[in-house]
Amino acid sequence: MMEEVKEVTPSLSVHGHSSKVTEVLKDGDTLTFLIVSQKLSGTGEYHVHRTYDDFEWLQQHLFSQEDVPGTQGVIFPPLPAKAQVNASTKVMKQLGFLGLGEWKLYCMALETFLHLVAAHSILSKNKAVEIFLTSPDPPGRQRTRRNIFNRLSQAVEEMRKEGHKDVDEFFQTKRDYNFVLTGCTKNAAERFLDVVLTEQKIATACGHFATALHLCVEPGDDPDKQAFTKICVKLSEVFETMKKNMASVAENDISTLGLGLDLESRYQEAEKEMFFRRTCKLVELETARRNAEKAKPVKKAALEEVRKSAETEFTDICRVAKKEIAEFQAARLVMLQQALVQWCEKQLHTARESADQFNQHLQAFRGMA
Repeated sequence: MMEEVKEVTPSLSVHGHSSKVTEVLKDGDTLTFLIVSQKLSGTGEYHVHRTYDDFEWLQQHLFSQEDVPGTQGVIFPPLPAKAQVNASTKVMKQLGFLGLGEWKLYCMALETFLHLVAAHSILSKNKAVEIFLTSPDPPGRQRTRRNIFNRLSQAVEEMRKEGHKDVDEFFQTKRDYNFVLTGCTKNAAERFLDVVLTEQKIATACGHFATALHLCVEPGDDPDKQAFTKICVKLSEVFETMKKNMASVAENDISTLGLGLDLESRYQEAEKEMFFRRTCKLVELETARRNAEKAKPVKKAALEEVRKSAETEFTDICRVAKKEIAEFQAARLVMLQQALVQWCEKQLHTARESADQFNQHLQAFRGMA
């Protein structure tokens, strides 16, 4: 069992960008992921097995860096929703693109999470990251205490504080922008997923029709039957090509823009959570100031200390948050640009291949005339 993590280390002993989720093992309803990371010394690799609970353990320790000033201003890399064997419709909807295929996309999302954590100037220094990537033992299964990051309490607090006006115009503008963009990005990801699912259905239908055409084949020496059989076989080949083409189009959609929109949607939610944490601290500061102003002499000194402490924390959070927002916007822009470019390149390559194949079919039909 791994020890309780409290300390912060200056750096990792592995290349953070090298971490790969190379294999998924099924044990009943539990999925175990094999993570391989290259040693910084270049002398070998670390191989560790981690479950989703272990990823949550890491995430909770990243959330709980209370000794690091301004941590609540961090836009934490989003961890994908928990994948399950024989998942329900509700779980599959939560996973979105990550629920398609045999866990390949989900492993890519977990890899991205680890890369983003390892590349973060604050989070990468947490001892938990080093332990997670290198220790042969699984993390402890101790319950983490409930705090501001608990999603249930956050949902309740959001209902109370979502309309609280910010004292800083910069943050109020960013909050309003994030509110709109979060909904738009989520909607775009859901609609694009609908497109992909439709493409997969079309590919399946083309495959079924290609198979059905073979049922029209009739043996015999009758010239008309032979001609009809030849046409059916050729049409079957055309629909088989259509099936492969549509399947490739769907795969291109998923592996490029699909994954890009999925990450963008989850990251917008992560930014929204950061704004919420800052708003909570703002409300706490405003309350501390009012209490200090109204305090009786006997409590004045103590409440002034509370006010000063709240002001310091809020200042640290704002400082970190402004830096995070700037880096977040730049990184997300690059990521979406890369996803769009890769999407266009892959679809163009698929279209050219399909055009060549359909041209061959066209020439074959002309030769039958």
